[in-house]
Amino acid sequence: MDQSLARLQTDYIDLYYTHFDDQKTPVEETLEAYDEIIKAGKVRYIAASNLSPERLKESFEVAEKNNLPKYVALQPHYNLLEREKFESQYADLVKEYDLSVFTYWSLAAGFLTGKYRNEDDLKKSARGEGVRKYLNEKGLNVLKALDEISARLETTQASVALAWLLANPLVTAPIVSATSESQLKTLFAAPKLKLSSEDVELLNKVSQ
Repeated sequence: MDQSLARLQTDYIDLYYTHFDDQKTPVEETLEAYDEIIKAGKVRYIAASNLSPERLKESFEVAEKNNLPKYVALQPHYNLLEREKFESQYADLVKEYDLSVFTYWSLAAGFLTGKYRNEDDLKKSARGEGVRKYLNEKGLNVLKALDEISARLETTQASVALAWLLANPLVTAPIVSATSESQLKTLFAAPKLKLSSEDVELLNKVSQ
């Protein structure tokens, strides 16, 4: 922790994630370590990513029983093409424990920008092969809906995909990366978009 703070040139970290779980370390041990660094003023809040629903729930039960720090946020893999796991396994826990949700891979590794539509498109980027699994009927139907909505709203497919996430009351904010000014503009446009109930319903239907 001290080495991280030195590298970051800061005195504390606002939100510290348990990023991956080995499924072996007792949750008490993890939370006790967090308790120590929080009391030392080195971390303000803790969050979880890639913890199983069972381990996440156990963490809250142990924290409550032993007066240890509780997670305040969850970082799940969630987007128009990756819905099932979050909605079926984590959504109820988010409600029960009042967790903020920051989604990662919010644009499905770039597929939801509309950049990849066939085999040849995969060669456009070093990350192209990572979206091959989305080049199927469902993926193309999602892109078709994004094309339709973005054209009518005079915006980009990516902005609409992010606006769909923001329309979900359980989502606090999507995590998205940008490598150019034009991509930043796409991201900034998303919170300003107001999708109609029909838009959301269409995207929900094609992404099931």
